Amino acid sequence: MKFITVSGPPSSGKTSVILKTIDALASRELKTGVVKFDCLTTDDDKLYEKKGIPVKKGLSGALCPDHFFVSNVEECVRWGKDKGLDILISESAGLCNRCSPHIKDITAVCVIDNLSGVNTPKKIGPMLKSADIVIITKGDIVSQAEREVFASRVKIANPAATIMNVNGITGQGAYELSRLFISGDEIETLKGRMLRFSMPSALCSYCLGERRIGDSYQMGNVRKMDMEE
Repeated sequence: MKFITVSGPPSSGKTSVILKTIDALASRELKTGVVKFDCLTTDDDKLYEKKGIPVKKGLSGALCPDHFFVSNVEECVRWGKDKGLDILISESAGLCNRCSPHIKDITAVCVIDNLSGVNTPKKIGPMLKSADIVIITKGDIVSQAEREVFASRVKIANPAATIMNVNGITGQGAYELSRLFISGDEIETLKGRMLRFSMPSALCSYCLGERRIGDSYQMGNVRKMDMEE
């Protein structure tokens, strides 16, 4: 089974791109499933179910969604293998620009949209900068000049990535993306593999449920602003 990580900011078009790419994979008689990671709620799993795509949903609740992802992804791989999938795609919430769900030697995709602003590529951390493939969406509703400026900013942020434009409504570009998915390596397990970027450390009283404000309630890994500058 091949495993692909897809991440990106909210509403960038991840689910639409994945759905169109799975259509292209299905035309080659490849069985694809999805694991959808999110925080509090999502209805994206229903979109996959509606098309008969095997899907598993994981909600992190009060936990960091990226820590939740890495704590459960090996079990998701076992689920995909039990389902007899040829390809398993993980779609992550991408709510934190500091985090990245990407794994070494596993095809990594970041989806980002033209409407997010030309400075967005430099604001997004390892989720974009460590991806193998960067998909730019919503190019049909901005000008040619805006598309070119945005793509150049993505190229500056991640010079090594393959940058593609995919239309999540028409599916234009999805076939080409599916070919890159197929070229990924087969895996049996993720056990022992390494994340491409360490997740932010956070172990303080607020991680453990503290709600009161003030120095006397702050313990653990706490960083203070320099107010003298």
